[in-house]
Amino acid sequence: MNEAVKTLDGWFSLHDFRSIDWPAFREVSPADRDSMLNELQNFLGDMDITKKMGEGEHTVYSILGQKADLLFFTLRPTLEGLNEVENQLNKLRIADYLLPAYSYVSVVELSNYLANHMAKGEDPFQNKHVRERLYPELPARKHICFYPMTKKRNGVDNWYMLPMEERQVMIRDHGAIGRTYAGKIKQIIGGSIGLDDFEWGVTLFADDALDFKRIVTEMRFDESSARFAEFGSFLVGNYIAPDELSRFFRI
Repeated sequence: MNEAVKTLDGWFSLHDFRSIDWPAFREVSPADRDSMLNELQNFLGDMDITKKMGEGEHTVYSILGQKADLLFFTLRPTLEGLNEVENQLNKLRIADYLLPAYSYVSVVELSNYLANHMAKGEDPFQNKHVRERLYPELPARKHICFYPMTKKRNGVDNWYMLPMEERQVMIRDHGAIGRTYAGKIKQIIGGSIGLDDFEWGVTLFADDALDFKRIVTEMRFDESSARFAEFGSFLVGNYIAPDELSRFFRI
């Protein structure tokens, strides 16, 4: 039996995509719309307090295309914490007009494919760089790209039948491509085996949206992707700063 990958796990992650019922929202009186938006702003203000306490992260993006209109991306130490945030959002009055479009649950992870980068005997959770990866600060980059992916289990292209050493080499080469985009793209890997339909959820942040196209194109020519990767839908969006939320909902 091949050696299973081991992971270091950090914050749990929820990508909560919503579509807005604009025709119904348009029928709401201006006063009620303002009241709903104030309630939403207060909700996000409470989330900011949690962020300042170092107990989680969140961000909001406007999604392009017809798959969704908004993304509420939240990180919390526990699944219960994520569930509480989701329920609080659903109980807001404006949630009547925020229709569920798609969601993805995962946990921020680092795998032992990269174990050689750790000093022998070192507690990885005390390593600054590891902690920054497992408990990331979400950047206010202009654009976001999210997509789920899975490794193939088909015939000769079965990732899980490869020896650990072979998988490590391919992941190292795959990661080398990503490192060429350091400073341009921030990447968060969410492990979702047993948590959602795919095996990973990948979130990319960048100020130049074309960097998403460039990095994904390059990585698809890498063997670990060309032979073994299967992708779900890609969702791309633009950052909404807290003081821009009212303008987004303005009619």
